[in-house]
Amino acid sequence: MAKTNEFTVISLGGSIIVPHLSDSDGIAVSFLRAFRSFLLQEFKTGKRFIIIPGGGKTARVYQKAGRQVGKMSNEDLDWIGIHATRLNAHLLRTIFQKQAYPWVIDEEPSLSMVKKLKNSKKRLFIASGWKPGRSTDYDAVQLAKKFGAKQVVNASNIAFVYSEDPKKNGKAKPIKELSWKQYKKLIPATWTPGMSAPFDPIATRVAEKLKLEVKIIKGKDLKNLKKAVEGKPFTGTLIS
Repeated sequence: MAKTNEFTVISLGGSIIVPHLSDSDGIAVSFLRAFRSFLLQEFKTGKRFIIIPGGGKTARVYQKAGRQVGKMSNEDLDWIGIHATRLNAHLLRTIFQKQAYPWVIDEEPSLSMVKKLKNSKKRLFIASGWKPGRSTDYDAVQLAKKFGAKQVVNASNIAFVYSEDPKKNGKAKPIKELSWKQYKKLIPATWTPGMSAPFDPIATRVAEKLKLEVKIIKGKDLKNLKKAVEGKPFTGTLIS
């Protein structure tokens, strides 16, 4: 069970927030309403949260356009992804205006800033991407380290880590629990902009050193998210 006043980091998949970029109603308003209600209930138990959204569909559509129109460096592509996370982060902050700290954490916080945020009465902090060369998974791990969180809940559009890419192999098997060493064998060793992996390789190496628990779950299932956040048995993959 998560202790009162303990931080939980949620890495929220951008594709859950904006599943259909081409549609006029592409933002998942009904999910955001339910997610807001879920967190408001969790605040009452004394828990505190740091949420960092990914760039998701928004980032990938813009990165694809950049590749098609001109020659873009990996750093440029990463910056597009970072700005997509910042757009999603500001959307979340406005949804939680009364509960959230009034500024998005858009760079790695210093020790003095961490102390200031910890002493704040706010129960929710929203973060975004910081630097090129990694995904928001890495930033989530660094925030967990700085704020003393014991777990990162990776709530995206996949329910498990699979033995293979299920989009390429329909017979891929879901894995309920595995070590960081085992997980590293399933993903590429290097990061590329727009990479679609349950947890990125750079974040993986840091999380392994920190002995951090990461829970991979389907983010739209808020009942299951509640179980994962509260340390109860959940449906998904535990990496530790």
